[in-house]
Amino acid sequence: MKRKITLKHIARELDVSISTVSKALKNSHEISRDTKDKVQAFAKLYNYKPNNIAISLKNKRTKNIGVVIPDIVHHFFTTVFRGIEKYANERGYNVIVCVSDESFDKEVINMEMLANGSIDGFIMSLSAGTQKKADFNHLKEVTEQGIPLVLFDRVTDEVDCDKVILNDESIAFEAVDSFIKTGREKIALVTTDAYFNVSASRGKGYVKALEQNGLVFNKDLVLTLPYEDLDEQTIKNFFSTTDVNAVLCVNEIFAIHCMGIVQCMGKRIPEDISFIGFTDGILSKYSKPTLTTIAQHGDKMGEVAAKLLIDRVESDNEEVEEPFCTEIISATIIKRESTIN
Repeated sequence: MKRKITLKHIARELDVSISTVSKALKNSHEISRDTKDKVQAFAKLYNYKPNNIAISLKNKRTKNIGVVIPDIVHHFFTTVFRGIEKYANERGYNVIVCVSDESFDKEVINMEMLANGSIDGFIMSLSAGTQKKADFNHLKEVTEQGIPLVLFDRVTDEVDCDKVILNDESIAFEAVDSFIKTGREKIALVTTDAYFNVSASRGKGYVKALEQNGLVFNKDLVLTLPYEDLDEQTIKNFFSTTDVNAVLCVNEIFAIHCMGIVQCMGKRIPEDISFIGFTDGILSKYSKPTLTTIAQHGDKMGEVAAKLLIDRVESDNEEVEEPFCTEIISATIIKRESTIN
């Protein structure tokens, strides 16, 4: 087995100090070109690799990022994680992911486990349990310890930190407006409980689009479903007793499930009823008919979140902290067979 080469070995072989070797490998202007060439050539010849653990200890950084997401199966969260990992890896960081399974308790346990010096900062989306409980003390404790935190998608105003969100209200407005422009005015909203901040924002866009087009908001056209258990009979009862010709669903799963039920009831899509759902996932592309969706660009959201976190971790200005910011990702509507184009 080939012996691992260290800075000390290179210094001894070239008869220079360890400090000189370190600076030469970093291409420091303090070292002559001749010495830098010798050191770098020797390091390349023996495949020298820096000791990242030692570097992290010296810099008081682990080069690890903790990511806590509510659900690994949901297409959106998967794409956000890919975006985080891609950008983080390019900046030399590793990513440790934990799944809260929509549980407040698991979210707290995950954060306590990672906040023991294993990571430099957190990127996370709040679990359903946390938003329902409205208890954010575990997040506040992390930020008070000086650990950077970036919240994405599901966020709260209760915690001061960087955030990355979607233009939920305006894109929901655009979706409902597009229904109306094709002659659909009996528009339903299939949503979750209002403690989900994203659902609340999408609901606001739905109502605003109706009102600005001279239509009256009717609470009977709003179907609220629990996120953890879709009751088929509840959905069937809603579409049996409610006269609608268009439906905006706050997620892809709601849309696909509702489409299947109304088709079994003999309704044609999009002739009798049109559908738009959030999240441009695999289900949307292969449903029958294919689903018109609102693409949330999770990969972009992940990259922006990772950049915000790493920039804050690596900020050299410890005396004056940069103000927290909220970045907004613009969603787009992907038109398919479930709407009249």
